[in-house]
Amino acid sequence: MTEQKPARKPRDRSRERALRTLPTKYEPNFLERMDARFAIARVIRERVASIESDMGGTETLSHARRSLARRAAWLEAIIESDEQRLAFGAQIDVGVHTQALNSLLGIFRHLGLDRRQKSVRRLDTTRVSVLPGGSAA
Repeated sequence: MTEQKPARKPRDRSRERALRTLPTKYEPNFLERMDARFAIARVIRERVASIESDMGGTETLSHARRSLARRAAWLEAIIESDEQRLAFGAQIDVGVHTQALNSLLGIFRHLGLDRRQKSVRRLDTTRVSVLPGGSAA
C-alpha cells in the first residue's frame, strides 16, 4: 500500500504578486493609517516618535527631517529582523545587512546622534495678565 500525502492548500498567488508589486496608487503617510493592531505599525510609530523627540520634537522639524526619521525607523526594524533571524540560526545576506547598517548610520548622521532639547518659550513672554473683573490685559 502506498502512503498518500495530505493535500496541500493551493498557493495564493494573488497575495504573493501583491507583496512583490508596488501599489497602483500612491498613498502618502500610510503609516498613520496602518492598523495599530499590527505590532509592526505600533513599533514603527513608537520609533518615529522617539527619533523625532530626540531631535527636539515634531513641531520643530522640517518635512525632510520627519521623512528621514520614518526611513530610519523602518531600516532599524529591517536590521533587527535580520539580526533576529541570525540569532535563531538562519542565514542572512551579510552584504545586504551591512548596506542597511551603513544606510541607517548615514541617516542618523544627518539627523544627529545627540538628543536636542525642545525649545521652550519663556514664561514671561507667554504669561497673560488678568485684570480685576475677569478681563485679560
